[in-house]
Amino acid sequence: MGLTPVLLLLLLLSLFTFHALGAQDLDGLLPNGNFEISPLKQKLNNTVIIGKHSLPNWIIHGLVEYVSGGPQPGGMFFAVPHGVHAVRLGNEASISQNITVKPGSVYSLTFSATRTCAQNEVLRVSVPPLSGDLPIQTLYSSSGADTYAWGFRATGATAQVIFHNIGVQEDPSCGPLLDAVAIKELFPPVPTRGNLVKNGDFEEGPHVFKNSTSGILLPPKQQDSTSPLPGWIIESLKAVRFIDSAHFSVPFGQYAVELVAGRESAIAQVIRTVSNRFYNLTFMVGDAKNGCHGSMLVEAFAGNGTVKVPYESHGKGTGYKTASLKFLATANRTRLTFYSSYYHTDNTGSLCGPVLDQVRVYPLKM
Repeated sequence: MGLTPVLLLLLLLSLFTFHALGAQDLDGLLPNGNFEISPLKQKLNNTVIIGKHSLPNWIIHGLVEYVSGGPQPGGMFFAVPHGVHAVRLGNEASISQNITVKPGSVYSLTFSATRTCAQNEVLRVSVPPLSGDLPIQTLYSSSGADTYAWGFRATGATAQVIFHNIGVQEDPSCGPLLDAVAIKELFPPVPTRGNLVKNGDFEEGPHVFKNSTSGILLPPKQQDSTSPLPGWIIESLKAVRFIDSAHFSVPFGQYAVELVAGRESAIAQVIRTVSNRFYNLTFMVGDAKNGCHGSMLVEAFAGNGTVKVPYESHGKGTGYKTASLKFLATANRTRLTFYSSYYHTDNTGSLCGPVLDQVRVYPLKM
């Protein structure tokens, strides 16, 4: 039995959209990246997908379930923020897809993921030879599902994108829920004469879903060479949140970052400087208009200097504060680091924090 006319049309539209973008301008869902093109009924045993090629556009290994969002048998609830369907990766299960890319270019994957059973679930994201493990036990949003971004540099004309549940639970079906996989080619900005910071306004970043109201989490331990936020290092134990002006209050431009987990949520960048020369660091601090209120404090470090910037937030995004720090460079490379001194939660209990934007460093005339 072949594909129904409706499924065939959806599959063709998915392929056409992706190939129309081409490797030159990738910025959107992967083919069937939202999993709304379902396996054939005869390829499903209840929710379990039968056959490695039965999920359109994807290759599966191990126990992979095709599920719908909402209440589940046994009292569970599956949060599917982008559409109706998602996949659940059981013990050591994986799904993969090959995509056409430009060798040497940097790309970012954006996807929604959440745990369904154990506290210690880990989702491994790979584009060989690169891989990263996302501990998803921390839930950052109250919706039940978080959206992440992960970056990689293409080593050839074809990249294999793999999502793998590396855990083993007593219930073999337990594992991360995966939804809405998108890709975007990144164009790393360069420092300018007026600003030594790369991407200081955070305008270059991962693909953002138009209907996403919870922002994009940038996982910890992301290096600047492959960061989904070009130029920046996510060097903390917890993620930082990439936010857009369509759903949040952003001090300048369309995008900014929110430091959502206190001192465990930090970003950094190493800039070129001249030893024994003075520089000025300026940046903006505000709130995201997401109900995150209270006394906030952003700490910034540069060279031999540090500054603490207090900000009283009412959670309404009605203002921001500009801060500055004069520092002496002690080497040809200077690390800038920013983090929130305090932990904050919004009215729903979701982690939140101060917003950082418009980071600028320029030399002072002496």
